[in-house]
Amino acid sequence: MRGINVGGKRKILMTDLKSMFENMKFSNVNTYIQSGNVFFEVKKDIGNSEVAKKIEEAIENKFGFDVPVIVKTPNEIEKAINRNPFYKDGVDIVHLHLTFLNEEPTKENQEKTESYNYEPDKFEIKERDVFIYCEGKYHQSKLTNNFFEKKLKVKATTRNWKTVLKLYELSK
Repeated sequence: MRGINVGGKRKILMTDLKSMFENMKFSNVNTYIQSGNVFFEVKKDIGNSEVAKKIEEAIENKFGFDVPVIVKTPNEIEKAINRNPFYKDGVDIVHLHLTFLNEEPTKENQEKTESYNYEPDKFEIKERDVFIYCEGKYHQSKLTNNFFEKKLKVKATTRNWKTVLKLYELSK
C-alpha cells in the first residue's frame, strides 16, 4: 500500500489492517512494518489488479481514505530482485530502491520519462518495476514516487532495497 502511516497521515494500525484482510476471506495474513506491507493468500484464481481494487475499496469503506494498492506475487518480487541492474557486487543496498507500478506504463510515457536525467541518481523501467539508484538519500532525490506516478501516469509505491529483500524472504 502506498502512503499509509507516513508522517502521521492515513494512519492504520496493522492489527486493524490484518483483521480487515481476514474479514475479506484472505488466508495466512501477516504484516511487515507499519508501512502497508501485507502478506496473504487468495483462494480464488483472480488477477493482482482485481485483488488490489477490492482491497482499495475495503480500505475506503473501513478507514475513509483512498490508498493505492499494488499486489505482487512472490515470483514477481523474485523476478524484480534478479533483474535489478544496480544490484551487483560492491553496491551498498542503502542506495537501491524499487518502485512497484500497478500496471505497465505506455511506451510513450516510458520513453518520455526515460529522457529525464537526474545524475548521479539513475533509474531503469522494466515492465511494472522501476529500479532506482540514489547516490544520496532517497528523500533528497527527484526520483520520487510522485515523479514516476506523474510521468508514467500509473499508481506506484516505493520500497528501499532492504525492505524488498525482506518482503521476498517473508513471502516464501
